[in-house]
Amino acid sequence: MLFFTLFNSSDVFLLMRAKESGLSDEMVIGIYIFYNLVYAILSYPAGMLADMIGLKRVYITGLIVFSMVYAGLAATTNVYIIMAMFFLYGMYAAATEGVSKAWISLISHPKDTATAIGTYAGFQSICTMMASALTGLVWQFWGAGVALFITSAATVMICIYFLFVRPPSIAESKI
Repeated sequence: MLFFTLFNSSDVFLLMRAKESGLSDEMVIGIYIFYNLVYAILSYPAGMLADMIGLKRVYITGLIVFSMVYAGLAATTNVYIIMAMFFLYGMYAAATEGVSKAWISLISHPKDTATAIGTYAGFQSICTMMASALTGLVWQFWGAGVALFITSAATVMICIYFLFVRPPSIAESKI
């Protein structure tokens, strides 16, 4: 999960892409509010779905959606497609944020659950900062499309990893 975070830069890059594509400042703010609303509304159903079909399936689905969003934003400047991408981005967040923490709680020893989630959150922040710096460099030298496409491609590789590598687990039947 942290390897994915090494490619998952700050949301500000998506907002910059939206602005670069011609959206006004008000529209960029509105689209970010829209993304957060979608994320908030879909988080509970995504958690329920993860309980029904498995954390790993929902998490991987979220990563696939993430990859589609980054590829879509890399390939277009169409305002309507950008809006659709931010809807999907809210779906991604709903499918991964809570699910990742639930997954960590299942693969960690019960007495170390809070430590495991706290450690993940701490390293997640560090990895996001590193990802943002690298994305910024790529963006500066090769442009937004390349920076977003690299993130999309790396996420596909991470999905393949999750599909074929079996994680250690305490409560494996729930994953």
